[in-house]
Amino acid sequence: MPKEFKFKVTKNLCTLSEGSKGWKKELNLVSWNDREPKYDLRDWSPDHSNMGKGITLSEEDIKKLKAFLATAEL
Repeated sequence: MPKEFKFKVTKNLCTLSEGSKGWKKELNLVSWNDREPKYDLRDWSPDHSNMGKGITLSEEDIKKLKAFLATAEL
């Protein structure tokens, strides 16, 4: 039986896109199992009750990503 987990979106930082069914790709601060919030990028249902696969990043990870994006030729 899969272990249950708790999550809370503590702050929406930005919405990157929205699909036809209302799901949004968001960068949020999310607290997983009552831990300190981390940066999280994934698709969310309109009421945040369901989520798609995504990635969770530490503050160090997000700083490195920000530095890369600031200098990348996209």
